[in-house]
Amino acid sequence: MAIEHAQAGEVIDIRPLADKLPESKTRTLLKTEHVEVLRLVLPAGKIIAEHKAPSDITVQCLEGEVKFTSPIGTKSLHAGEMLFLNAAERHALEAVSDASLLVTILLRKKAEQ
Repeated sequence: MAIEHAQAGEVIDIRPLADKLPESKTRTLLKTEHVEVLRLVLPAGKIIAEHKAPSDITVQCLEGEVKFTSPIGTKSLHAGEMLFLNAAERHALEAVSDASLLVTILLRKKAEQ
C-alpha cells in the first residue's frame, strides 16, 4: 500500500495537535525528489539518539518543548521556534514535554551526493 503524501497545491494542516497529540504518530506530509517534509511526534521523555541527515534540514517546533543537541551544544526548542542544520551534522533530540515538530529535509539528486 502506497503512503499518501500531499500533492502540489494541496493545503496541509500543521496546526498544533493539542488533545490529539498523545494518539498521533509521526507522518511524512510530502515527498518529492527535492524535499521531504514530515511531522515528527514525540511523547515526553522520548529520545532520538544521535544521527545525521543526508542533507540540509530545518526543524520547527509546532508544540511542546524538545532539547536539541548539535555540534554547537544543547538548545531548548519551543513552539514557534525553528533551527537549521547543515548536511551530515550530527544531532539528537529529547522531548521535554509532548511535542510535534515540522522537519524539512532538502534532498539532493544522487549525482550531487
